[in-house]
Amino acid sequence: MSVQRIVTAAAFAAGVLVSSQALAKSDSDFLTDAIKGDNSEIALGTLATQKGDSSGIKKFGRTLAKDHAKAKKQALSVGKKLGVSDTSDLTDEATAETKKLNGLSGTAFDQEFATYMVSDHQKDIAEFQDEVKTGSGKVAKLASKTLPTLEKHLKMAQALAKP
Repeated sequence: MSVQRIVTAAAFAAGVLVSSQALAKSDSDFLTDAIKGDNSEIALGTLATQKGDSSGIKKFGRTLAKDHAKAKKQALSVGKKLGVSDTSDLTDEATAETKKLNGLSGTAFDQEFATYMVSDHQKDIAEFQDEVKTGSGKVAKLASKTLPTLEKHLKMAQALAKP
């Protein structure tokens, strides 16, 4: 292999490394998004306890609200040292889903809620796993500590989403 090809290959590899690091969220961005996600799960969980048709959906809603309230406190505790402030904002996806769910009732509500929670928790788990792999310090540790709860929620949602 020529020296030029080796240099080009090394530059390409360095560029890939830099671009993947550039895609990683900062600790404060990750925590802000996590807090919005917790707010979203609390709001949607509360909605499920009010509008859910089945006892399983209502119970899952209570679990979501309780677990994500705890997760939000933990994220705020870690975030305080990084200048991350509390917010009551929901994610854009959760805002849209809330509107959709408010127009449904009965088994249609339950099915939509469970289906959304499956896809939402799959996305959340991927983001938290990425933070564990690419992050460092207390934020990565928090992500690692939160993953088992997110995985539990995914299993619950998958069980409820089955027809």
